[in-house]
Amino acid sequence: MGYRSHSQSPPPVPPTATRLREAVTTADAVLMITPEYNGSLPAVLKNAIDWTSRPYGRGALAGKRIAIIGLSTGRRGGARALEELRVIVGIAGGTVVEGACLAVGSAGHLFGPAPTPADTEVKAKIAEALRLLAA
Repeated sequence: MGYRSHSQSPPPVPPTATRLREAVTTADAVLMITPEYNGSLPAVLKNAIDWTSRPYGRGALAGKRIAIIGLSTGRRGGARALEELRVIVGIAGGTVVEGACLAVGSAGHLFGPAPTPADTEVKAKIAEALRLLAA
């Protein structure tokens, strides 16, 4: 049976969620990196955001600068997951830093044992996203 009324106490917060909230609360900014599964972000990332967004209006993500990077084996680079993540982060009170978001397509072929020009280009874009996040 779930939490149903204001007269009942909410369920206890799991220790891992408490540690995550504390880590996000003390961070200056947050970098979220996600794969795209079936056109969306993974449930585990959504759950992490939900835990850090509570209590509503005072959650750990409120007022945080956030960069997001999506990875996909497809050419769009997780663009759908990134758009969903932008919305969810905004609802949780975070601010997605413009220019600090990146969709990396064909990720399964990048970052192999021998660097390629595509690796170098993606690494430069990631470095720029991090620079903007830290600015």
